[in-house]
Amino acid sequence: MAYSKREDYKVQKFYKVQPNTIQNEVKRKTEMKEYKLDTTTLMGAWYISKKLCDKIIKVMNNNNLSPGIMYRQGQQTVVKEAKESFELSVGVDNNSEPFREYRQTIQDLMRLYCKKYDEMDNTAYFGIGEKYNLQKYPIGGGFKVWHCENDFKSFNYDRCLVFMTYLNDVEDGGTSFKYQNINMPAKKGLTVLWPAYWTHTHKGVISFTKEKYIATGWLNYIEHRQMQIEQGKIQ
Repeated sequence: MAYSKREDYKVQKFYKVQPNTIQNEVKRKTEMKEYKLDTTTLMGAWYISKKLCDKIIKVMNNNNLSPGIMYRQGQQTVVKEAKESFELSVGVDNNSEPFREYRQTIQDLMRLYCKKYDEMDNTAYFGIGEKYNLQKYPIGGGFKVWHCENDFKSFNYDRCLVFMTYLNDVEDGGTSFKYQNINMPAKKGLTVLWPAYWTHTHKGVISFTKEKYIATGWLNYIEHRQMQIEQGKIQ
C-alpha cells in the first residue's frame, strides 16, 4: 500500500499532528528536556517519558525475542562476534500501545530536530517508513563493530536519519560515535537522532555489568521508499 493512502503516513514531514493527540503532545513536550550537543555534531538528543520506556520493556519481556541479524553480502545472518542481541520488530502501522505513543513521541522529536537544524526543511519528505526494532543486549553483548545505517549498498539507501532510545540506565553502556568523538551515555529515556550516513559511524559501548534495552529505527525519504515498494524491490 502506498504511504500516501495511509491515514497515519500521509506524505508529510512528520509535522502533521495525529487526530485527538494535541493534549498528549503538550504533555509529552513538557517531559522532553534536551541533552545538549554541539550543532557541529548534527546530532540531537532529548529525554522522553520513563514510564513509556517501562511500558516498552514490559512488552519485550512478555514476547519471544529473536537473535539479532546483520546483512552480510546481501544475506541476513546472525554474527555474534559483531552483533549480539535479541530483538522484536514493530510495524510502521502498529497502532497498539505503547507503540502509538512512542511513534508520536518520535514525531515530536522530529520537530525539535528540524528546529535545531532548520535546513532539514529543504529536504524531501521523510518519516518512519520501515519496521523499527526493540533490542535487548545481554551482558557482554552489543553491536561491537563500527557501522552506519545507510551505506547505499542495499535497500537502506532511503534512510536519512536514525533514532534510538535507551530504555534503561546502564552505567557502563552507551554508544560511541567515531568521527564526532562522542560517547552517548545509556540514560533511561535519552533519545538520540543523527544522520544515517558514514559521517556518523558508530558502535555500542559494551556493558559487562547489566543488560541494555533500546528502541531504534530510521526516518526514510518517503517518496523514495514508496517508489521501491511499487517497483517490488522491497515489501
